[in-house]
This record gives sequence, structure tokens and C-alpha cells, in this order.
Amino acid sequence: MANKEAIAYIGTYTKVESEGIYRLHIDKKTGEITQNKLAGKMDNPTYLKITENQKYIYSVAKDGDKGGVAAFKIQEDGSLELLNQEVKAGNPPCYVDSSRDGDYVVSANYHLGTIIAYPTHKGALKEASSELQHIGKGVNPERQEKAHAHFAGFTPDEKYVITCDFGTDFVTTYAIKNGVLEKVSDLKVKAGSGPRNLVFHPKASIAYIMTEMAADVVVAAYDEASGALTEMQSIPSLPAGFEGENKGSAIHISNDGRFLYVSNRGQDAVVTFAIDDEGKLSLAATTPVEGVGPRDFDLDPTGEILLVSNENTNNVTVFGVNQETGALTLLQKDIHVPEPVCVKFISE
Repeated sequence: MANKEAIAYIGTYTKVESEGIYRLHIDKKTGEITQNKLAGKMDNPTYLKITENQKYIYSVAKDGDKGGVAAFKIQEDGSLELLNQEVKAGNPPCYVDSSRDGDYVVSANYHLGTIIAYPTHKGALKEASSELQHIGKGVNPERQEKAHAHFAGFTPDEKYVITCDFGTDFVTTYAIKNGVLEKVSDLKVKAGSGPRNLVFHPKASIAYIMTEMAADVVVAAYDEASGALTEMQSIPSLPAGFEGENKGSAIHISNDGRFLYVSNRGQDAVVTFAIDDEGKLSLAATTPVEGVGPRDFDLDPTGEILLVSNENTNNVTVFGVNQETGALTLLQKDIHVPEPVCVKFISE
């Protein structure tokens, strides 16, 4: 069964119909959904992180007029037991990540422009050990009027936490020692591009940064000694002359490091890039998602399927992945999940 099925958790908004985090079982050959049920209740669990040991899920959390992060334990039947949450007055964050050993969790808050680190104990969150306030603004007066931290994630060596700030166009590296974050390096991307999300190459010291307003992918060399990022390439994900409104969103990479995928809301597509031996990108394909507003997507651990969450049409789409060419083939569409935002597969 493990080889035939993939299991994904879907984080959502809970503004209309959704009640929290959903769990999907997917037949990897046909893309059919064999189970689709609520796994854990939470207000606006818009982003999720599953720990390396597959025991816990951390989610964005909203509790009345407070926001923060919640910790869940994954039960044997796949349901989620709420362990605890760390919340404070203000809007909830938009991104959460955890270290491989699970000892620390970090979050990025778009509304407040803050980065917070939390120690953990047996999966539960402890009081924040570090909180940083981003300062500044960008060239777009409507969307970059102040700092908007959109991503905070650990580097592969886990010596650093990298952040993307949509509002200031900075990608910043912080050293993390005993749960305390200390800034060590900045990369300034193209003004007005709005860096949103980042993924590292699985085999090379290279980071790929998806920008929301420009919908460009920035390729940056990562210096493991200093934590610094240096831009190598910037490549558009939209075709020349594209005139519609668009927001770049998610970015993921194949396990073998040969293909990079990004999603665009407006174009409503997943864009595939081939990765060369130097880590640079070339456009390979653009695949419609059969929905509107592909906020996120993920590749299953074997790389055989790709699941897209289309926020504005309340559906998820399943694609088969040709692992030799990177090409996507539609398997299933119109699978109802209310207000889907984040997709995270568990390992088999």
C-alpha cells in the first residue's frame, strides 16, 4: 500500500467552509483520491511543516485576535492531536519551518514583518527564544510600504536561517545558535520583484528564490562558510508579453535536482525548469493547473506525482511526473478541498 499511495496534508484558510487541516490519500498511478477527510481543527492553518521523523506537524495558527504557531502530533490513524500553540496579539505568520532534529521551529510573519524562533520539547512548542523585526520598504508603494517577511527556513547544513522579505526585496541570512538569530548576510534582489519563497538544491550549494511580483526565479550560490548568497541568474517564469495580473507563489525541486517547479496565480500554471550542471535554469514547460489561484503544490517523496492546491476554486489537481523529462501529465482535477493553501506530503 505504501508504494501505491501517497499521503498529503493540506493547510487551508477557514474563512468560509474549511475547518482546518485535511488529509488526502492519493493513488499514485491514477491520481484518484482514496481518502479525503479533516485531520485536525485549527483556524487558518495556512502553512504546514512536517518534522523529519514524521511524528509532528507545525502549522500557522489563528486564535481570535492572536496569531502564532501550533504543534500537532500525528496519530496512527493520521488524525492530528493538538499539543499546544504559541500565539500573541496580532496577525498570524504565513510560513513555518523546523530543524531536522525538531529542536527548533521558525516562522515568518508577512503582516508584522517579524521572524520568530521557538524551541520545542517532545514536539510541543516552548516560549520564543528569538524575535526579529524587519525594517524597510520597497519601490512599490502599495505592496511594499513596509517589511513583509514571507519565508523563514533552515539552510541544508542548519547553521543558518534564510528569510525572504517581500516588502524590502532582501533575502537575509541569520546564524542560529542556541535558538538565537543573528544577522550575517543580505542579498538584495531586483527592486520591486518581491521575494516570496526559497528552496535549496538537494546536491549543490545553490538556492532558488521565487519572486511574487516579478514572477522571476533568482538562482543564488550559497557559501556554507559565511552563509552568504550571491546571485548567479534571474529568469522569468512568465512568457514575454504576458499582460494579465499574476502573482508568483510556490517553488519546489525534484529529489535528483534536475527539475525546478514554480506556480503562478493569474497564469494559473505550474512552470517547469530544467537545471543544468552549474545549477542554472532553462524553461522547459508550462502546464495549466485546471483551477484558479495555485497557492502551493508539492512533489510526493518518490517524485512520481505533483499535487496542486487551487485556493480560489476550492480544488486540488494531481499530475503524474515524468522523472526523465520533468513533464507533468494531468491525472485528476476537481477534487474538492475547501480553501486549500499548503500541500505537504509525508514520507512513506
